[in-house]
Amino acid sequence: MRGVNVHIDPRSPLAPYEQLRAQVAAQARSGELPVGHRLPTVRGLAGELGLAVNTVAKAYRALEADGVIETRGRHGTFVAAAGDAAARELVAAAQAYAQRALRLGLDRAAAEAAVRDALRAHYG
Repeated sequence: MRGVNVHIDPRSPLAPYEQLRAQVAAQARSGELPVGHRLPTVRGLAGELGLAVNTVAKAYRALEADGVIETRGRHGTFVAAAGDAAARELVAAAQAYAQRALRLGLDRAAAEAAVRDALRAHYG
């Protein structure tokens, strides 16, 4: 795959589309796949990896929904500006969390404490 190093492990418990999605997303986040990098076509990548076209299409749809890649019509599929996508996703997650906390009847202090605890658990 041009500039993208993807390996699909048939023994993995993860579905092939999820393996592809995760690897492309990680490479985009790390900068290994730079913003604007053109990805192979769905059909081309399916052939290279020995996967069904629908499997690659499903991975590309998930990546596009996550803001990792963008399709520009007949021009192809490209790595999107991941920072913008990550920031948008974080804002959406925070808004969803705040709405859920309200529905659960938590006050602001309890909602903030839960976030602090979760961040501490993941970031140390």
